[in-house]
Amino acid sequence: MTHDVPVSSPQPLNLSILDLAPVVAGSTPAQALRNTGDLARHAEAWGYRRYWLAEHHNMAGIASAATAVAIGYVAAATTTLRVGAGGVMLPNHAPLVIAEQFGTLESLYPGRIDLGLGRAPGTDQLTARALRRNMGNSDDTFPQDVAELQGYFRPAAPDQAVRAVPGAGLNVPIWLLGSSLYSAGLAARLGLPFAFASHFAPRFLLRAIDLYREQFQPSEALAKPYVMVGANAIAADTDEEAHFLFSSLRTRFANMARGVRGLLEPPGDFDESRWTPGELAFATESLSCSVVGSPATVRAGLDDLIAQTGADEVMVTAQIYDHQARLRSFEIVARAGGLAA
Repeated sequence: MTHDVPVSSPQPLNLSILDLAPVVAGSTPAQALRNTGDLARHAEAWGYRRYWLAEHHNMAGIASAATAVAIGYVAAATTTLRVGAGGVMLPNHAPLVIAEQFGTLESLYPGRIDLGLGRAPGTDQLTARALRRNMGNSDDTFPQDVAELQGYFRPAAPDQAVRAVPGAGLNVPIWLLGSSLYSAGLAARLGLPFAFASHFAPRFLLRAIDLYREQFQPSEALAKPYVMVGANAIAADTDEEAHFLFSSLRTRFANMARGVRGLLEPPGDFDESRWTPGELAFATESLSCSVVGSPATVRAGLDDLIAQTGADEVMVTAQIYDHQARLRSFEIVARAGGLAA
């Protein structure tokens, strides 16, 4: 739907960026990471609050597998932007290792590092086994691993045998991420901020947020619930151009329904005859939390999402084939959201 009302001096929104460091057809992971640094520098100038990177493994189209390393690269390329993980898949790692990594980041870039945690592998089961060597049940171990990680960030006790160095006493902010009621409930019990992955798995968005707010228990970390929601935000000067750019992401998700994960393809006409009804339904549902269009259309979509969810913050992401078009999209979203002059 096109909204013809122009965006003029809008009330500023609380917007952040999730970057999957997309590797596009004809390019390389090295170029994808250089694009990440370039986008982060622009994001800081445009007024985005945070810049997060996500852990995925064995995926040709995503270059942020070594998430802590990529975060350090972005933090070094910026000066004030909060940088973090959206997220680290904690079951893939020993909590002490993550405490040391993020303690190092916090030591180098104090007051700027966030640590979002997820319990999925961020990959297929074969690759998860290669990462972990053994496969436990994350439902059983994830709460204990989170608690252990939190402990490493607290001031070390005099008789504490194992410490995170650096890490102890740094109190790196921890978020719980998820796309289910389980993650929402755990975030509520632990009194942690909660980020919902509605940019690719929106089915339980509203139920999870309600559960989180209803069951929230204040903690040392957080006095009241804080909700971030993810959304694809692809903007251009016109609705038609934005939907053309969006076709790359639609193709990616239709391919995922076939079990095909590859590089991000150039935009083009999305020929629905190429896909089965089930594949199209998967792509449509997965991407239903998307705002695509001109500045006015994007602002209206973000306003609608915030009205539906009561979100305290929206983390936008955009997988766009052309880097300059991607920069332009995030700039338009910033301006539509009242961030940039």
